[in-house]
Amino acid sequence: MFQLGKTIVSEEIIENEFVCNLSACKGACCVDGEAGAPLEEEELKILLDNYLKIKPYLTEEGKAAIEDQGLFVTVNGEYETTLIPSDDSCVYINYDEKGVAQCGIEQAFNDGKISWKKPISCHLYPVRVQDYSEFSAVNYHKWQICDDACTLGKELQVPIYKFVKEALIRKFGEDWYTELEKVAEKIRK
Repeated sequence: MFQLGKTIVSEEIIENEFVCNLSACKGACCVDGEAGAPLEEEELKILLDNYLKIKPYLTEEGKAAIEDQGLFVTVNGEYETTLIPSDDSCVYINYDEKGVAQCGIEQAFNDGKISWKKPISCHLYPVRVQDYSEFSAVNYHKWQICDDACTLGKELQVPIYKFVKEALIRKFGEDWYTELEKVAEKIRK
């Protein structure tokens, strides 16, 4: 672990490789799991303001779950995306012709309908950020459904911090990321 500004960063995001391999996992991170994607408080308003533009990109089951439970839920004081009750997948997914789960929010973004890519927790994955009063912990979340992403990352030699560069800059800023690169250069030597 090392400190960058008000963050404590795990060296695992530098030492490990990762590149999503959707053809292998079929978007399992949006389908499997026991909870929805973590949401930051400011993201709740973004969801509320953009839902009608996102809605056409969602499955009927997702839309029904949102009608029943809302755009997000609160669990133990934390905000999460709502899940579809029948299979516990995220309400914001849909599937392509190959059966790969895709983010409806990101599709709306890619089509220019909204200016928000997706929740930062999804954009950062496999990096997870836990905010504390004095600092934020930046860690690598290992999940067996991402084994193929680790294999592909090793094959392509892409460290986690480079794979999620855009998301880390979105979360912490360009200067923070530049400092991370300096630390990473020393660690990877």
